Amino acid sequence: MTPLSEPAIRASFVNCTKGEATRLALPRDLAERSWADLDFLGWRDPAGAERAYLVAESGAGLLGVALRVASQAGRARRSMCSLCLTTHIGDGVSLMTARKAGPAGRAGNSVGSYLCADLACSLYLRGKKNAGRRLDESITLAEKIDRTTANLAAFLQQVLA
Repeated sequence: MTPLSEPAIRASFVNCTKGEATRLALPRDLAERSWADLDFLGWRDPAGAERAYLVAESGAGLLGVALRVASQAGRARRSMCSLCLTTHIGDGVSLMTARKAGPAGRAGNSVGSYLCADLACSLYLRGKKNAGRRLDESITLAEKIDRTTANLAAFLQQVLA
């Protein structure tokens, strides 16, 4: 992923108002991020545990979505991220919902998916972060990255639909 600037990130959001995009908390470590290892930029809002954000490059430019994180309740169990297919034990995966863009979102429609709770899918794929026991797969890293970006594109398409 190419390094992103604060104005570019804020302008990319499709499912919140310009005012909401202006007020959202950006990661403080943008300059230090390992952009070459990222397939998308994802972060949790430090001021609100129920808020998360995701920005990805698409054919039409940057596409950002604001996400609502469901509260974690229950016992420890193994869960899988629907983007990168990394399995986590406990609260490593969260249901995240995104209000749809445009009139559908203003009508209250949303889409959801189970994602890595820290949105660090790219780092799990590359072995830069450890989620515990990994499933053995016979595909290459490049194929895993392609699969993850295809899953992300499908989720973002649902937000735009």
